[in-house]
Amino acid sequence: MEENRNSSVEISKEEFRKIGYKLIDDISDFINTIDKKPVTTGESPRQIQNILGISSLPENGVPAAELISKTTDLLFNHSLFNGHPKFLGYITSSAAPIGALADLLAASVNPNVGAHILSPMATEIEKQTVQWLAEFIGVSPNYGGILVSGGNMANFTAFLAARTAKAPKNIKEDGLTNIPNKFRIYCSKTTHTWVEKAAILFGFGSKSIHWIETDEFNKMNNNVLEETIKNDLENGFKPIMVIGTAGDVSTGAVDNLKGISTICKLYDLWFHIDGAYGAPAAVIPQLKNLFDGITEADSIALDPHKWLYNPLEAGCILVKNPQHLLDTYSSHPEYYNFTNNEEEITTNYYEYGLQNSRGFRALKVWLTLQQVGRSGYKKMINEDIELSKYLFELAAKHPELEAVSNNLSITTFKYIPLDSKNNADYLYKLNEELLNELQTGGELFLSNAIIHKMYCLRACFVNFRTSKKDISEIIEIIVREGRKTHLKLFKTKG
Repeated sequence: MEENRNSSVEISKEEFRKIGYKLIDDISDFINTIDKKPVTTGESPRQIQNILGISSLPENGVPAAELISKTTDLLFNHSLFNGHPKFLGYITSSAAPIGALADLLAASVNPNVGAHILSPMATEIEKQTVQWLAEFIGVSPNYGGILVSGGNMANFTAFLAARTAKAPKNIKEDGLTNIPNKFRIYCSKTTHTWVEKAAILFGFGSKSIHWIETDEFNKMNNNVLEETIKNDLENGFKPIMVIGTAGDVSTGAVDNLKGISTICKLYDLWFHIDGAYGAPAAVIPQLKNLFDGITEADSIALDPHKWLYNPLEAGCILVKNPQHLLDTYSSHPEYYNFTNNEEEITTNYYEYGLQNSRGFRALKVWLTLQQVGRSGYKKMINEDIELSKYLFELAAKHPELEAVSNNLSITTFKYIPLDSKNNADYLYKLNEELLNELQTGGELFLSNAIIHKMYCLRACFVNFRTSKKDISEIIEIIVREGRKTHLKLFKTKG
């Protein structure tokens, strides 16, 4: 072996600078012109595979400059752009540009934020980020937590902490098999599917979940919740956890959190809030009453990559008593030498969640929080809410649209042709087909919601690039494409 190692993965300083400058220029142009591009090309999986090419793993390497140039072209010309001002689908935000720079910087240093000794500065930045997120949504900065990949993992992390806190103390040694009383979990029928995954994966079984009916406003019916808990107790079950939703994924409705917290205290249950989407709206003073009770939660999930405009991936779980995370996840095998300072308490994030090796997700969140500030976020989040209201108002006024719901920054509505006999089955099929056309057409990207058995178009505003002008154009696009789809369906039917 040569004395000085020459590695094929290395890039010289000069070449790295040249490639990097070119890439930054290309990204700058992309961001500056994103509104001029189609939201998506609508290409099929087979078309994308043909563009990418079908080949075996290369035997020999390819120059980095060539690879970066080719990949830039692939991504800029064959992607769906959730940063486009007319992307209002699902809950993926338009990502802050500083987040892209943050991810580059984080990857360059490459800290393993699983142990403090492996990531001294990154660990302290993550601790501060968790504290700031707690302050942001109006709960105590003493909440502890950890950055994770997104809503599923944030909710899973809390779910397991609740299980440890409320189960018999021998659960770690004996598992769930010898527990005499079967656990019960409670959530509304509109709760995200993560809870079913959690119940199945973590040994409870899907039958352990009580899906509580919602009221006319899509909020969990707390009277039914309490009656269900009482009934379970009388029948020998062990209720352990209630999940409240702060911004359900279909309509944006926020449960009566204060009422849920009162029930949880009365029956000694863990109170978890799934605020992956909606929790950041608690920063808006006018919405204070809507989020009343959030400070009583034992745990809160929120996703900075949703309404805090961070690039994927960035989720967070906040826990009122961080010791519950340590009780659940901490272990000290002999091959870990991560706590070597007896004079100070060391934060090792492998003890707070499911991962041992962890990337530096917190950096982009930390930087964006500072760049924007509380006041900047209040402005942007409030603007998203106002735009959703504006879309609802325009839909309500238009003779071919029916406004259905508006909560937080989510608006749902339907396309109804002028000559329609209002046949429910046909309108369901029409709006379903219309959404498929819109999602592949490239002008606009919406998603759907099923509300009271109606198939609705759904627009979620977590996009700092969207303007009132876009909303007016969106109405025109939907009505134009709705008429085309209606005509096509009638011809097919005939």
